[in-house]
Amino acid sequence: MGPVNWLAVVLAALAAVVIGAVWNGPPFQNGRSLSPRKSERAGNYGLVCFVFLVSAVMLGHNFARIGAETLAAKPWLYFMQTGGVAIAFVLPAIWLTHVRYRAEPLRRAMDCLFWLVAYLAMGLVFWLLG
Repeated sequence: MGPVNWLAVVLAALAAVVIGAVWNGPPFQNGRSLSPRKSERAGNYGLVCFVFLVSAVMLGHNFARIGAETLAAKPWLYFMQTGGVAIAFVLPAIWLTHVRYRAEPLRRAMDCLFWLVAYLAMGLVFWLLG
């Protein structure tokens, strides 16, 4: 196992948070915000940062286990791994949660698309800093 690229871990989490801020921010805000009240916003952003940091740490460990030589020879593995985790685990959880709370299908699709884009962006950061 190679060393974990901690700079890539932090920057990947930061990239996902920035994408989330833009995705759910004023340009695209249509009732889908991280927090309905300003008093809760800081706590929710902190939680979002924590979730993406944990995800990035897991991905960084995964890439360290795969090894730099393998990743250099097969760079598509960055996107297969991050996209695969999103598609196999994160998206079904988001989709099922939205179904449970009877969210409209467009919102389900948009939230799932966000998580896929965020995870692929994390893969891009790991690839660029790999």
